[in-house]
Amino acid sequence: MSLMAKHEILEKNSILLLIGILLVVSIGGLVEIAPLFYLKSTIEKVEGMRPYTPLELAGRNVYIREGCYTCHSQQVRPLRDEVERYGHYSLAAESMYDHPFQWGSKRTGPDLSRVGGKYSDEWHVAHLKNPRAVVPQSVMPGYPFLAQADLDLKGLAAHMKALQTVGVPYSEEQIKNAAKDAKVQATLDDPSAADLQGRYPKSTARDYDGNPSRVTEMDALVAYLQMMGTLVDLKLYNDKANLR
Repeated sequence: MSLMAKHEILEKNSILLLIGILLVVSIGGLVEIAPLFYLKSTIEKVEGMRPYTPLELAGRNVYIREGCYTCHSQQVRPLRDEVERYGHYSLAAESMYDHPFQWGSKRTGPDLSRVGGKYSDEWHVAHLKNPRAVVPQSVMPGYPFLAQADLDLKGLAAHMKALQTVGVPYSEEQIKNAAKDAKVQATLDDPSAADLQGRYPKSTARDYDGNPSRVTEMDALVAYLQMMGTLVDLKLYNDKANLR
């Protein structure tokens, strides 16, 4: 009997075909799932990653609340056109503390993975208040009310505690100082800035929204935007990757 004739047995018998499909899918599934039971982590560790500061976390909450993710992705793929436009491709570790992550491909606006440090705080504030004042062709809505909305600091500790239960390595000290650290990060020349930077390396304390008299949701959102893509030294990462 030829090979094709043997194959006809499966094609003409739906029960045998179903059993064959189940066997193939089961073997493939085991090959993919089994390693997860003995691997401690599937994410490559990179230097520089840390959990969000309380102010950055609050800004991320504003970002999600206002639906910014519906027009902006945070996932640069390793394709030439994306890397040349948006910067170094995204690393899995850069989203390891995201709940939920902000991956995607919907880009009415540009990808924001590497937006941190690309523009000044003043630019971000002006853009958020009136996008067309700085980008005439923008279709983005304005968010001027963020500069008038005082940031709710009361729920930050509880949110960090919840994130701690799902694996984000916040310490009890960080949770205890959540409200204080958020105020410090939004204040220029605060004497407690050194304590903040000790708990959160690469954090910067300054007046993000240009209004030193209050801590607003604009402060938080700009702090979050200015952090994006700045924690990992990508040159160092690439140098180490080339040595492997």
